[in-house]
Amino acid sequence: MTMNSAVRITPLNDKHLDLGAKMVEFAGFSMPILYSNLKEEHHCVRQGVGMFDVSHMGEFFIEGPEAYDLLQWITSNNVAALSDGRVQYTCFPNKEGGIVDDALLYRISEEKYMLVVNASNLEKDLNWINKNNTFDAKVTDLSDEYALLAVQGPKATEILQPLCDTILLDIPYYHFEIGTFAGFDHVVISNTGYTGSGGFELYVKNQHASALWDKVMKAGEAEGILACGLGARDTLRLEKGFCLYGNDINDTSSPIEAGLGWITKFDHPFIHSQYHAELKAKKPSKRLVGFELIDRGIPRQHYPIIDEKGAEIGIVTSGTMSPTLNKAIGMGYVQSAYSKIDSEIFIEIRGKAIKARVCKLPFLK
Repeated sequence: MTMNSAVRITPLNDKHLDLGAKMVEFAGFSMPILYSNLKEEHHCVRQGVGMFDVSHMGEFFIEGPEAYDLLQWITSNNVAALSDGRVQYTCFPNKEGGIVDDALLYRISEEKYMLVVNASNLEKDLNWINKNNTFDAKVTDLSDEYALLAVQGPKATEILQPLCDTILLDIPYYHFEIGTFAGFDHVVISNTGYTGSGGFELYVKNQHASALWDKVMKAGEAEGILACGLGARDTLRLEKGFCLYGNDINDTSSPIEAGLGWITKFDHPFIHSQYHAELKAKKPSKRLVGFELIDRGIPRQHYPIIDEKGAEIGIVTSGTMSPTLNKAIGMGYVQSAYSKIDSEIFIEIRGKAIKARVCKLPFLK
């Protein structure tokens, strides 16, 4: 494929090329979509262990006497619930009722936090945070200095433990520690991930990324570790009903409509919080739902969702053939009247109405 000359590469680009990965442009980066077989990579993560290069993600550090106050104002979740070593999923509401981005918030100390944001929104996010920073807080973008490896799957802990002194089983879900890993200091070892299969994410300085990749791959040889691309990352996250920014959430969708009320806490004021509180109280007119196809077909983003008479009632935001469940699944916004579990809906695929059923998320329990 022809790659735009302005496309950036991660510190692990040579590893991907050596492995024969199929590379695509994603969020301004050249990224591996797959290495050999998407289903093989998907099943490897569900059943064993796989490793993703997600170094395109952005890392902002927020510090200072009023770092907490800034974060309480710009994010929807309640930062007060965090203590040192804890992680929180959150989002940045905009002033129009939508979402600037979703993010992970790490509390390093009382006056120092790390925000991990989507690569496609990096510049937008930084501008938004700085625009709303009327607090005594310093915002530093260190995205260009950090690589991020996601080692995911039920065997991840087993293969990673020999590489570090930290007892990985002592790091609960959505917690992290900063320590020595594979001989490298100051690695953020985070019990988070985007696959729903367990595992750890490792934040390391760029100069150590290649060596760390090799050490993890060697440690996982006996368990059949595979390098995995964005294709498997997408099918894995969709089976667990995790939102993808740009697909399932965006600048026009409220977290209330997107089923993210659990990260939208009204015990503190945040940007445009009154709008979302009112929307929750009066019930939104549309909701993000999960669905599975009854008839044959594969739903794709932007496909219309229609009722039995052919009237459009929504739109598909994400869809795939689930490798684990061996059925076509998807997510999309529908009119609230059609959002109840077991509601019958139809996906318009190449002019045909394909029957589907609204189902409870996640698809994979």
